[in-house]
Amino acid sequence: MLESLQDRLGRVIKTLRGEGHLTEYHIDTALREIRLALLEADVNVDVVRTFIERVREKAVGKEVLSSVTPAQMVTKIVHSELVHLLGDTTTDLNFKGRPAVVMLVGLQGSGKTTTAAKLARWIRQKKHLFPLLVPADTSRPAAREQLLVLGKQANIPTVDTRDLNDPEAIAKKGLREAMIKGYQVLIFDTAGRLHVDDELMDQLVRLKKILKPQHVLFVADAMTGQDAVRSAKAFHERLDVSGVILTKLDGDARGGAALSVREVVGKPIVFAGVGEKLDALEQFHPERMAGRILGMGDVLTLVEKAQESMDERRAKRLEAKLKKNKFDLEDLQEQLRTVRKMGPLQQVMEMIPGMSKAMPEGGVGEAQERQLKRMDAIINSMTPKERRHPQILNGSRKKRIARGSGTSVEEVNRLLRQLGQMRKLMKRMGKTNPRILKRQLGMR
Repeated sequence: MLESLQDRLGRVIKTLRGEGHLTEYHIDTALREIRLALLEADVNVDVVRTFIERVREKAVGKEVLSSVTPAQMVTKIVHSELVHLLGDTTTDLNFKGRPAVVMLVGLQGSGKTTTAAKLARWIRQKKHLFPLLVPADTSRPAAREQLLVLGKQANIPTVDTRDLNDPEAIAKKGLREAMIKGYQVLIFDTAGRLHVDDELMDQLVRLKKILKPQHVLFVADAMTGQDAVRSAKAFHERLDVSGVILTKLDGDARGGAALSVREVVGKPIVFAGVGEKLDALEQFHPERMAGRILGMGDVLTLVEKAQESMDERRAKRLEAKLKKNKFDLEDLQEQLRTVRKMGPLQQVMEMIPGMSKAMPEGGVGEAQERQLKRMDAIINSMTPKERRHPQILNGSRKKRIARGSGTSVEEVNRLLRQLGQMRKLMKRMGKTNPRILKRQLGMR
């Protein structure tokens, strides 16, 4: 997401390097490029105008400290304004009442049904509450069957509403079941249309009166750009939405919706969908997103993903083996699988500060993902003894492993060389004073 915007802003900052102080000329040149970058990213024209004015006001005449370069100063100002544009602070949903009702609304094709299942899973895992899914999209064929399947995959209870064709009757049934069985949160998936129309809005207004939802969340497809923002505004005028969920932020969305919706609609982005899997829903953090746009990475999200993917007991066992310099192919395989659990490699790399500039042209694609799978296949083709003692791998064993994994002997050798390099690195780290190492890693 936002790759072209990120590249363009990066070039703007680069032109300011080497300058001793900020002048109006430098600011005008930089802001012209920033304006073009934002417009190309399909950001609302009025939002771009306001953003540029705010950056100019803060940048012109700003004193540059001796320890800070003009490029760093402009980066700081642009980052601060991007955070403001994206909503300043993270919006945390509270769920009060029995049940607390969340009503998902939006146009057809925005990803409401999948988002309903993702949100239910997030509420159960992060808030430790018991949600109930209610499928009420009676206009799209198989929409209710889809949510029943997704609910089963996520192990979330889902009301079977296929015997009802009236959304209002479905709302009453869902509320009744939630109250009788004691579910704490009810997630109501509504119907959508290809465009905003009075019939759809009237139906949603009636449903809102019945459900009395604590949160009305508008689900928008980030790839539709300004169309998503216009739709969000129309829904907000009729339903008073409490927040926005942007889907498909992992695709080639230009970012206009993410950068415009808060300013235009006046409601925060609450969640971002970053993939098709049920765990691919992230709470939206304006400061972290601004850091990603400027290529500064997102270490906090990376750490959170690592904590979710890594088993604590395995992590302690690995730490003990590292101290003894006994890191083997079983450990390497475990780490490869942990990285893959954290999401697409491209997303993981973008969260590491500075890695966006070091990535190959076009980013990390299928070739790199495929290479990780081939490495996993090679290790799978070994016996447990070979994984723990790779030094016993001779020519005939390597040929057998290559045949069994559908790879070549050269790839087996490359994997062994990589293991050797990792062992050397870990040996050097093991000799480092623990206090110095913790300081380098940002640990206390």
